[in-house]
Formats: sequence, structure tokens, C-alpha cells
Amino acid sequence: MSSNHVNSPNMKLEVVMLNVSDIDRAKAFYENLGWRFDIDVVEGDFRGVHFTPPNSDASILFGKGLPPNNSGSVQNLVLAVDDLDAARKDLSDRGVNVSEIFHYAGGPFNNAVESPHVSGRDPEGRSYFSFASFEDPDGNVWLLQEITTRLPGRLWDSTQAGDMDIATLANLLHETAERHDYYEKTHGEHHWWDWYAPYLSARQNGSKPEEAAAAADRYMEKILPALSK
Repeated sequence: MSSNHVNSPNMKLEVVMLNVSDIDRAKAFYENLGWRFDIDVVEGDFRGVHFTPPNSDASILFGKGLPPNNSGSVQNLVLAVDDLDAARKDLSDRGVNVSEIFHYAGGPFNNAVESPHVSGRDPEGRSYFSFASFEDPDGNVWLLQEITTRLPGRLWDSTQAGDMDIATLANLLHETAERHDYYEKTHGEHHWWDWYAPYLSARQNGSKPEEAAAAADRYMEKILPALSK
């Protein structure tokens, strides 16, 4: 079977349906997370409440009269974050009971080994390897997975930059140059484009300037030892 997606129709994960026992309680929980509230529609015996995590293309839907009609909770829904510490602090500040950071002894999501969860970050600081978790009031479990750099081939072709008008792109480049100026003055010799790339990528994906600068700094910390060899 071919894995070539060039001629394949676009398919994006749109909605994950959750089972909840108290709709208003669940609605209050996800509102408190700061997730975007999209709809709360009632039609006869049906009620659908729709939320979207920050900068996510996929959303969650819960309510009454939704398929499938069962009482089981969903386990290990994964939220990608570029700064696990910041994500944990944000949840904690909102009163959410979030776990300590952990990694998997056998690699991401590997529960097939004895004592799969190990306290603390991945010792090698690898993207994809560090986690934290939290639950909603109905036991639906969310995993936070820190992804600072995508593996090759893990990004679909995007027209996001191509859709950006020239004036907006110019402003973004100017902002990037200003942010990089501070890094350049406080760090050793490096290629400016190595810092620009993760900063621009983060900003185009919805990160704030401070978050994008932090992402660029983390990327540089990873590649500078290799460049100095």
C-alpha cells in the first residue's frame, strides 16, 4: 500500500467525543482551562457542547444524545505542548490537579515494560519523550507531551506562510530580527537562520513572542554542541 499522500484527500482530526455525567460541570471545567468555547446547542433531547484547545485544529464535543451512547471515559488523549513546565504551571494556576513530569522507561506510550512511568524529564531532553497528565471530573485522562522539534516527515505541507500577505510577513521578520538581536548579543557565534527558523515556525503556529523566543533558544541549545564539533 502506498504511503504517498500527494493525491490523497485532506483528512484532519476534527472532533473527539467525550462522555460526561454532568454537562454543566464539564463545561465549567474546560472553560476554566482557557479552551475556546465554540457552541452549546440544544435541540429537543440533544445537547452538544464544543471546545477547542488553544491553537488546535481538533476539538472536543460532549453533551447529551451523542454517539456512542456509553459511560466509559476516554484515556490518554494527547495534547502537544512546546513548553511542558509552562503548560503545567498554567493548569496548576487554574486549580487543575496536574501530575509531576514523567517519561516512559521504554519510550513514549510504552506500557509493556515493568514500571513504565519514570519520574522526571527524559534524561536526554528529547522532543516527544517528556509528559505530564491531568483528568477532567469524569475521569477523561489528558496527556501533555512536550514536542519542541518535529521529527522529519512529521509535518504536512502547509500553505500557512504562503497565505500570509507581504506586509504581515515583513512585520514578522522585523519582530524576529529584534528578538534575535538580544540572543545574538548574549550568546556565542551561530548562524542567525538557525534561530530564525524555530522562532518563525512557533509564531506562525500561534505562539506568543516570548514563547517563540524560548522555543528558538531551546533549539539552539540542542544544535550548538553539534555545530562546535
